[in-house]
Amino acid sequence: MGTLKIIHSADWQLGKPFGRFPHEVRNALAEARLDVIDELGKAASAAGAAHVVVAGDVFDNVEPGDRIVMQALSRMERARVTWWLMPGNHDHARAGGLWSRIRGRAPSSVRIVDTAEPVEMEEGAWLLPAPLEHRKTTSDPTAAMVDMATPPGALRIGLAHGSITEFGASGESSNIIPPDRAKSAGLDYLALGDWHGHLTVGDRTAYSGTPETDRFGRDEPGACIAVDLRSGEAPQLRKVETGRYRWLSRRWNVANEEDLERELATLRTEGRLSDVLLSLTLSGVASLSDRVSIIALLENRVGHELRHLDLNADELIARPTTDDIARIEVQGALAGATSTLRSKAEANGPEAQIAAAALERLYVEALRFDAEVSK
Repeated sequence: MGTLKIIHSADWQLGKPFGRFPHEVRNALAEARLDVIDELGKAASAAGAAHVVVAGDVFDNVEPGDRIVMQALSRMERARVTWWLMPGNHDHARAGGLWSRIRGRAPSSVRIVDTAEPVEMEEGAWLLPAPLEHRKTTSDPTAAMVDMATPPGALRIGLAHGSITEFGASGESSNIIPPDRAKSAGLDYLALGDWHGHLTVGDRTAYSGTPETDRFGRDEPGACIAVDLRSGEAPQLRKVETGRYRWLSRRWNVANEEDLERELATLRTEGRLSDVLLSLTLSGVASLSDRVSIIALLENRVGHELRHLDLNADELIARPTTDDIARIEVQGALAGATSTLRSKAEANGPEAQIAAAALERLYVEALRFDAEVSK
């Protein structure tokens, strides 16, 4: 056959709860995971691909709820492409479970591959799936591919969910796939899921990553892989960005608002702040007034521009100046307490962090009192 063009995706995890975020952020992130189905359909159209193969974890769990299922099927039905959905560890196959229900509701363009048997995608191209029947298994889910028979000269496309390596994980290994599986099973391409980042393993095996990023630690946008396959040749792989939200981790060393504004200007070049979730660690040494103004700017302005802000300012050390202390306008016992807190904060002893926080709170309350008096 000529060139077969497919889109390789995985790890949609539809219905993921994002429980640690505020309600409005959870809703936005959950909806983006559904919206990305439309983006995958567009990617297939742009690439001239007639098939989208999804290497497991279409859903975040085995009971995603009717709305999530019907929203997903409805969006897939709109695209002029055939979707090949395989159970992963989050949405593993079980008799009479999720995938049986989906099969009864799915349009003809949505194909469920929940058994380890080769299936013809189109003339001259066969899909060899390795669906998971359990969340964890110590056996290799791709072992059966070696003995899966297909017509001579046909393209053999493996679809699996598991780890080529453990990616630093500890404990008992599960769903481990040998790195030479494409060669040993005579595969033209092995499309993998489970690792949420984009990763190629040799010239015939790749992880697409999740199409919509879902955690900090991966600055790159969500993506899929456009794959061009021709029998007897290594596949041509092209990463295609599909995600909306960027999950960025940054560490900024700042001493004043000018430093902060400079970092923010750089951040704005990376995308719309409303589409950014930012895990930010501040470090450096600042006056008490500068530290307070930096944090206030982040929490009261930037935090509202961003989709979400995780702020850690523990490493931004306050060094109160004479002007800072004078601003508190302390007298009597309060003056003594202020002096003691300042001494402990500057001593860098075991109580330094608590003393610095108390002094900052005193400073903030003094500012608030001044604001009330001036009304």
